[in-house]
Amino acid sequence: MMLKRKKFWRRVLYVLGTFVLLLIAGFIYLVIVSKVDPPKIQDTSAEKLQRAEPSPGLYTINNNWFRKSNSGLYELYVEGNAFERGVINGKLAKELIVRQEDNFTEQIARMIPSRAYLHTLKYFIGWFNRHLTSNVTEEYKEEIYGISESASNQYDYIGTNYQRILNYHAAHDIGHALQNMMLVGCTSFATWNGHSADSNLIVGRNFDFYVGDKFAEDKIVMFVNPKEGHKFMSVTWGGFIGVVSGMNDQGLTVTINAAKSSIPSGSATPVSLVAREVLQYAGNIQEAIAIARRRKMFVSESFLVASAADNKAIVIEKTPDSLDIYDPNKDYILCANHFQSKGLGQSESNKEQMQESASPYRYERLTELLNANGKNTPEKTVRILRDREGLHNANIGMGNEKAINQLIAHHSIVFEPKKRLVWVSTAPWQLGKFVAYDLNKIFALHGMQQNREVSDTSLTIAADTFLQTKAFHDFELFRQFKQRIADKQTVDIDSMVATNPEYYHAYVLAGDYLFKQKQYAKAIPYYEKALTKVIATKKEEDHVRTQLTKCKEKQN
Repeated sequence: MMLKRKKFWRRVLYVLGTFVLLLIAGFIYLVIVSKVDPPKIQDTSAEKLQRAEPSPGLYTINNNWFRKSNSGLYELYVEGNAFERGVINGKLAKELIVRQEDNFTEQIARMIPSRAYLHTLKYFIGWFNRHLTSNVTEEYKEEIYGISESASNQYDYIGTNYQRILNYHAAHDIGHALQNMMLVGCTSFATWNGHSADSNLIVGRNFDFYVGDKFAEDKIVMFVNPKEGHKFMSVTWGGFIGVVSGMNDQGLTVTINAAKSSIPSGSATPVSLVAREVLQYAGNIQEAIAIARRRKMFVSESFLVASAADNKAIVIEKTPDSLDIYDPNKDYILCANHFQSKGLGQSESNKEQMQESASPYRYERLTELLNANGKNTPEKTVRILRDREGLHNANIGMGNEKAINQLIAHHSIVFEPKKRLVWVSTAPWQLGKFVAYDLNKIFALHGMQQNREVSDTSLTIAADTFLQTKAFHDFELFRQFKQRIADKQTVDIDSMVATNPEYYHAYVLAGDYLFKQKQYAKAIPYYEKALTKVIATKKEEDHVRTQLTKCKEKQN
């Protein structure tokens, strides 16, 4: 009997020992695969460059310059080879790069307060992104490495400067893929020929990407003159070389719209770097398609590509496994967050997206506005991008995801590719004035020695008058109520609802607030009221119905 017990415990110890060894081996493997070596740079002389301030508020390195516009937008011009551009970008905009990472990590810390868990998460992301470097071109790795030299050293516990800045370029993709967070619920469209007042191509888009208010505070309008490829502009933020909205000197524009994705097994090329490559190396639609086709992505995305050379726009729809083109063969095109091509439009994931998301509703509202506005102009495009109402001008509450203007946009932008003109929104969201830039004039500057405005003030589109209304003031109060609830503070829920009475989410917040306090009877009428409003997604409607059932069960 004693012998059997000894054998039993020996087996147990053997199994436990093997398990511990496997854990240690797994941890060592994670450490190894999460390690990212920077690219080898042949000429590092750019590291010796120092920024100067020849005029108050203007920072320069040779022909490169950085300043803050009177509009509140930062403006950055960089030129040269990849590493040189990155180093100069980092030195000129160092404070913004550091501040942006501070804001990003602060937001992550709110979501994941445990430092130990963050440390573990670092290795998971490292494993997930283990093939990232092999899917990013040497040019962009060198540019990112150059920028990373100006990043803060206080986040070494997350990874090296280079590893962090590189991984941030895939942050949207990871969040989108693993949680289908839909942080980018964007709307874009283009008109030309008979749908535009002067027949020229006009493109408009809202970049509805929201990860906290601080993330959108320091927007950079970046102008890039690369040693290879086309000159281009994009709207970006500190430390980010990818493209979400941009136009090159050939009059080709790229904007991205997220689509529903399944969970991938590992990383590929980040969406923003595919868009960047298109903008830098494509001069027309066919060249853009060729670039998108040869890059493997790990999330699904729509790229609205407009081309002055073709005087039209198409949508490149791309998944990790396939690519399709949507060309309506009309003189306008619309894009939300679902696929429209004959192939990908019929996929099961896309059908689910159309049934459960706000995308089809927003698409229908966009169609309605475009048909009602007559021949399009940049001013009319801005008016559409600012629209806060639902179908047939219904009041669906301020901030509803079914509205074109969800009052969360990082930026809104309008292009006139043939004229090389671009309008960029100023805070708040797309409600501030739209500042105009002429790419021909910007790229003809050849450096700056005096701090001066470089936008074309004669083309400025005025701020939305909505900013002066009581309704806007009420919305600001509503956002304050939301934040107080998020911070677990006490709120007067009736006062909160009164600031945004047509918005379903106001009633959901009220119901959830009371539910957490176990005031189930009081929560019921708020959930019931929410169901009478225009709810953005099926997931949210399901949540309301589930909570309502729980409240009634707990009452009995």
